[in-house]
Amino acid sequence: MTGRKGGTPPITRRTALGVGIGAGLLAAPAVLRAQGAWPNKTITLFVGYPPGGQTDFAARVLQQGLSTALGQTVVIENRGGAGGNLATNVVLRAPPDGYQLLAGNASITINPHTMQGTVPDPLQLTPIGLMLQSPLVLCVHPSVPAKSAQEYADYVRQHPMNYGSSGPGSMTHVAFELFRERIGKPDLVHIPYRGSGPAMQDFLAGRFSAMFDAASVLAPYIKAGQLRPILSTGEQRIPAFPDIPTAAEQGIKEFTFITFIGLYGPPKLPPEIVQKANAALNTAMQDPNVRTRFTERGDDPGGGTAEDLAKLTKEHYALWGEVAKANNIRADQ
Repeated sequence: MTGRKGGTPPITRRTALGVGIGAGLLAAPAVLRAQGAWPNKTITLFVGYPPGGQTDFAARVLQQGLSTALGQTVVIENRGGAGGNLATNVVLRAPPDGYQLLAGNASITINPHTMQGTVPDPLQLTPIGLMLQSPLVLCVHPSVPAKSAQEYADYVRQHPMNYGSSGPGSMTHVAFELFRERIGKPDLVHIPYRGSGPAMQDFLAGRFSAMFDAASVLAPYIKAGQLRPILSTGEQRIPAFPDIPTAAEQGIKEFTFITFIGLYGPPKLPPEIVQKANAALNTAMQDPNVRTRFTERGDDPGGGTAEDLAKLTKEHYALWGEVAKANNIRADQ
């Protein structure tokens, strides 16, 4: 995505690999250094959603590899609720000792712009490394005759329709609103659901015309021929779905981005812990079975440096803040 006029820089499928740890990380307090080498006890990895979703999937695929690389048990605790905010708050308030970490998806960068009240600030978390990234895919119900983004845009101008999302203010919601901007703002009504699962049930039943979601979420329905994919938001076509053209290939400008899941720690996590956790994440990511489990679903394995995740988090925070403001998107709508 080339960024809007005067707006945010591109969000690509992989930010350029950097070195070192972000300048915002502070030196370890003496009291922590005195506690001995990290880790020396069980680590809890918080997931802000129920079991079965993409974030939970990424955490569980990497769980054993992280445990092995760190030499300590990593347990997953699902703390669902408030769009992932409950788990994010747990880690934001945790001591900076590395024993409470977060598997946070891109929604943590959207929530501050769409939710009222006190919302966790993702920029206060300590980035450790990218766990997974995935382009979004736009699918239409087979009853809609469109086979491309342009055909869909033309069709809905003549036949006003609904589109679905996994929830108000979710990535699937803000992505569709950005798409709607790019195709000239046709008259479409948003139907939000409480998660991708319930939305998919109604989508398959034809109760709305189209929906964005991660490639891995839509994969079973695409493979079964139950939904028709017409666009992906990645820089390149998805290897698992080479027939889905990108937005850029279809002439839609400034619509290249990914969704992601990152490993984060609490604020002021010491650099030596970040380095060790990042190294463990990259080690776990090299397991061929791990990589296959990601890629066969249309996801892209993560890795890279803590700075990569910090950059990606900031870019998403800026982009979706702009989209939410421009379209008056609220999570309580």
